[in-house]
Amino acid sequence: MKILFTKETTSPIYADALTIRKAVFVEEQGVPVTREVDQDENQAIHFVLYLKEQPVATVRLLPLSEKNIKVQRMAVLKEFRQQQLGAELLQAAESYAKEHNFHEIQLGAQAAALAFYQKQNYQVDGELFEDAGIPHLHMKKSLN
Repeated sequence: MKILFTKETTSPIYADALTIRKAVFVEEQGVPVTREVDQDENQAIHFVLYLKEQPVATVRLLPLSEKNIKVQRMAVLKEFRQQQLGAELLQAAESYAKEHNFHEIQLGAQAAALAFYQKQNYQVDGELFEDAGIPHLHMKKSLN
């Protein structure tokens, strides 16, 4: 297993991230592709987890300020779920955020993934909301 990241939208790593995101969000969950790929792609750091050179999971980090960063577009291909790969990938993203002096990390968790994020020590921070027709909850975690 290896985890690579890029800020470049011309990178093969970014292309792999988009392939995973389209499979999970667009094809599996029915999110419109025009909503999935957004104006923040160029500002985000895109991570991809590879198993034997195959891209199987992705997440992106979007800096919100000097101290706050947001986890977005967390996706694991269906056939690779329940193997702790999401936790490994999230840990790599959190390590990156700490190394770059971010103090708080936040995210909008799909309600179905709430338990996963709670296991990673994220706390619910707000009311249930809908994004792309899917129930979500704001969550956050201190990186200090």
